Amino acid sequence: MSGAGRRDQIAANLTTVRGRIATACAEAGREPEDVELVVVTKFFPASDVRLLAELGVSDVGENRHQEAEAKAAECADLGLRWHFIGGLQSNKAAAVAAYADVVESVDRRKLVTPLARGARERGRPLDVLIQVSLDPPGSAGRSGADPADLAQLAALVRETEELRLRGLMAVAPLGADPAPAFERLAVLRRSFLVDHPEATWLSAGMSGDLEEAVRSGATHVRIGSAVLGSRPQVK
Repeated sequence: MSGAGRRDQIAANLTTVRGRIATACAEAGREPEDVELVVVTKFFPASDVRLLAELGVSDVGENRHQEAEAKAAECADLGLRWHFIGGLQSNKAAAVAAYADVVESVDRRKLVTPLARGARERGRPLDVLIQVSLDPPGSAGRSGADPADLAQLAALVRETEELRLRGLMAVAPLGADPAPAFERLAVLRRSFLVDHPEATWLSAGMSGDLEEAVRSGATHVRIGSAVLGSRPQVK
């Protein structure tokens, strides 16, 4: 697709997604400005990131370190906020902190020290979200800290000078109605905010379930295919 055609396609998709967010906010009695759109650019080229920036997107998400590192370097002139949203290996954490502005997938204590080291080497604090699991106990589901471990992990992050605890992140269980999971998340968040009133971010919702996430209080939605289309085949 030509550059102009691709720009028009992304612009139209952005309009649709922003409309969905606005409608969901209206139904929940919230303002659209309360919800930040993070466009997930996994497998899409840096040229698409540049188009997104032209179209007013300020936050982009990546979940593979090698791709994210290269893309962030190529697009460093755009002034974007880079969110790392994928599962994070402890031996890659310091390197991720070198370019990411937000790490949304902190799900265990072992990540805290290397993230802090990377942030310290970069010379500025790193915003952190704790990823909490919404899967049933004992399931081989997606990543995330057990809700029972949330308080201990949050305390460790808060005690770490180089990290700023911003809030929570979660993904609805695969193949299940997302609404009950996000309702559980809202309950967890209310309790979490009692101890961490400054950690107001809630990153939840993707292309297929952003409405349910907004109704449950999401402040950030992570949208890929609804904005950029089907992911290209990666060889």
